[in-house]
Amino acid sequence: MESHHHEHTHRITSLNKAFIIGIVLNLSFVIVEFGVGFYYNSLGLLSDAGHNLGDVASLILAMLAFRLEKIHSNSRYTYGYKKSTILVSLLNAVILLVAVGIIIAESIDKLFYPVAVDGSAIAWTAGVGVVINALTAWLFMKDKDKDLNVKGAYLHMAADALVSIGVVASGIIIMYTGWSIVDPIIGLGIAVVIVISTWGLLRDSLRLSLDGVPVGIDINEIRQIILDQPGVESCHHLHIWALSTTETALTAHIVIDNMERMEEIKHLIKARLEEADIHHVTLEFECEGVPCETENDYF
Repeated sequence: MESHHHEHTHRITSLNKAFIIGIVLNLSFVIVEFGVGFYYNSLGLLSDAGHNLGDVASLILAMLAFRLEKIHSNSRYTYGYKKSTILVSLLNAVILLVAVGIIIAESIDKLFYPVAVDGSAIAWTAGVGVVINALTAWLFMKDKDKDLNVKGAYLHMAADALVSIGVVASGIIIMYTGWSIVDPIIGLGIAVVIVISTWGLLRDSLRLSLDGVPVGIDINEIRQIILDQPGVESCHHLHIWALSTTETALTAHIVIDNMERMEEIKHLIKARLEEADIHHVTLEFECEGVPCETENDYF
C-alpha cells in the first residue's frame, strides 16, 4: 500500500511539473509566434499561434481539473469534484473546434485574396515550435494512457509538432518559389489536423459527461465476469459510468443461490471487478427474488 501511495504521489508531482512547464513554454511561444505572424502577415503562423493558444488554455484547464480531482468530498459534493475532469476534457475539445472554425474562415479569405509573406521568418519561427511542442508532448507521454485529460494534452502537443513541421515546409516553399498561396493552404491543413486529433477526445468526453460506459470497458464482458462467479444465478440493473477521467463506478443487482454465502460472493466479485479497473462498486444482493442486503464499497 505504501508503494502505491508513493507512486501516486510521485505521479501527482510529476504531472504538476509537466503542466506548469508545458504552459510556460507554449504561452511564451504563442506570444512570439503571434508577433512574428502579425508582422509578416502569415496566416500559417497566426493559425498555428491560435491553435497553440487553445492548447495553452487546454493545459490550464486540465491542470485545474487535475487539482480539483484531489479535493475531498463534502456534504454538498459527495463525490468531490472528480466530474470536473470530464467537463474540462469536453470543454477542451469544444475550444479546439471553435479554433478550427476561425482558421478555416481566415484561410478561405486568404485563398481569394493572397498576401505576400516572408518564407524565411515562417520557417524559423515554426521550427522553434516543433521543438517546444515535441518537448511538451514528451512530458505527458508516460501518463497519456492513465487519464483522458493527460491523453488530450499529449495528443494536442504531438499534433502541434506535426502541424509546425508543415508550417516549416510551407515557409521553405514560399522562400524558394514565392508561392504565397501555400500559406492559407497550410492553414486549412492545420484545421484538418486539429479536427482529426480532437474528434476522439470530443467523442470520449461527451460519452463520459452523459454517464456512458467508459471507453475500454465492455458492459457484456463485465456482466459475464459477475455471472461466472460461483453462486451467482443472475445479474440485472447493471450500470457502469465514470466518476472522473480515471475512476469508474458500477452498481448492480445480483441474484445468488444462498444468502449465507453473500460475503464470499461479494469478495469474489469485487476482486474480479478490481482487475477490470472498476473500484467503486455498489452491489444489491437478492435470493430467489427476495432482497437480501446492499453492500456499498467506496474506497
